[in-house]
Amino acid sequence: MKWKKVRLKRRRVVKDKIYSILALGAPMLATGLILSAVLLMLGNIFYKGISGVNWEFLTEAPRNNNLEGGIFPAIYGTVYLVFIMILFSIPIGTATGIFLSEYTARDSKFAMTVRFAINTLAGVPSIVFGLFGVGFFIQFLGKGMDYVASNTTPVWGKPALIWAAATLAILTLPVVIISVEETMRSIPREMRESSLALGATKWQTIWKLILPNSLTGILTGAILAIGRGAGEVAPILFVGVVYSLPELPSHLSDQFMQLGYHLFVLATQSPDVDAAMPKQYATTVVLLTLTFGMSFFATFLRYRIRKSRGKAHV
Repeated sequence: MKWKKVRLKRRRVVKDKIYSILALGAPMLATGLILSAVLLMLGNIFYKGISGVNWEFLTEAPRNNNLEGGIFPAIYGTVYLVFIMILFSIPIGTATGIFLSEYTARDSKFAMTVRFAINTLAGVPSIVFGLFGVGFFIQFLGKGMDYVASNTTPVWGKPALIWAAATLAILTLPVVIISVEETMRSIPREMRESSLALGATKWQTIWKLILPNSLTGILTGAILAIGRGAGEVAPILFVGVVYSLPELPSHLSDQFMQLGYHLFVLATQSPDVDAAMPKQYATTVVLLTLTFGMSFFATFLRYRIRKSRGKAHV
């Protein structure tokens, strides 16, 4: 009997070790495979594209069906587009997050309906946002503005930078709202109650206490919005982006070039695919570097805010 108990105990120990190895090894293996695939992809892109990135490529306008010259108008248009998109999405997303976390109960029917709408919006295909942008922003809002202003030629009722940015802002709103709301709900209730007990109004509590402590969540939403908005092509196909445009956009009603669409054009509509291949890789390198750079800046800003607030609490 003793030997049987010893054997059973040994078997259990062996089984526990095997399960522990599997439980630890499977995630590590999956993580290793994902990182290897990403590093291999990025390495291939940078290896084939970095040689095509030079001063001329970064500062000149495209020529000869985008096969010659550079991509500066596309770089400028991408940064301009993302900046306007952030100006739209961050205030609206932050206001919505404040409303959901501070002015509604989490289990109320209205809040649950709004969250269901936000989650549904996050699952809508990006091309649908582009069609919505054409119908609402250009056909309804833009043409309505032209009618009120008595413009004889379309100024706002046509594809433009502002409508592309507004379309991308709606696309990225769910990410911003969820990030802001979760950050605000993570702030302890005792902090709110202490502020109210000292005589502060609800809005003063939100403005002086909740928002400053939610800056990292707002910046997280901005980082995610930048990462998605900078590379999206489908939503802006019909609302402002163009094939080739040497001039830089100077007004919100102008059309513009964008790196993602420029890459799409080189890959699908170029008259000479082989000649366009080096340009494709070089454009991809610039797009990735620009996206990583903007995200890194927002991440660094978030880190500095966290660090300064950590020192302030010490």
